[in-house]
Amino acid sequence: MTVLDESPRTTYIPRQHRRHEIVTTDGMAGILCIGSALATCGYPVRDFAADVREGVPYSSITCTVSLTGAELERFTAQLLALPAVVAVDPC
Repeated sequence: MTVLDESPRTTYIPRQHRRHEIVTTDGMAGILCIGSALATCGYPVRDFAADVREGVPYSSITCTVSLTGAELERFTAQLLALPAVVAVDPC
């Protein structure tokens, strides 16, 4: 027996855990700004580590985000639009 229905099918797109290093300015304020952006952007963040050092102009965040291939460019563009972000690099 075959059951056919008229409901549209959504395709399954697998997510991959992608590790990124995000370089920022503004010390702890920049880290908190990026952390807030990651919390509100809607992508699942698996882990998050910040490295802030006194007297150094740049800080960094290393995080693993669950993304599809299509979301990867949008994720990078969203972060680069933040004023405190200098670079977003895959690890």
